[in-house]
Amino acid sequence: MATTDKYMCRGCGYVYDPALGDASMGVPKGVPFDALPSDWRCSICGVGKDEFVLW
Repeated sequence: MATTDKYMCRGCGYVYDPALGDASMGVPKGVPFDALPSDWRCSICGVGKDEFVLW
């Protein structure tokens, strides 16, 4: 099974897709998950990056 560069929040199921970015948190399109700031949080439930898994 192929993987993508998308990451899913284990708390709420939100999927961070670098192709879309995260406008609600000020992240432009094209930013890979690993390049997100360390204090970036899920825009839905507020958990940190450590609660995301490769989707």
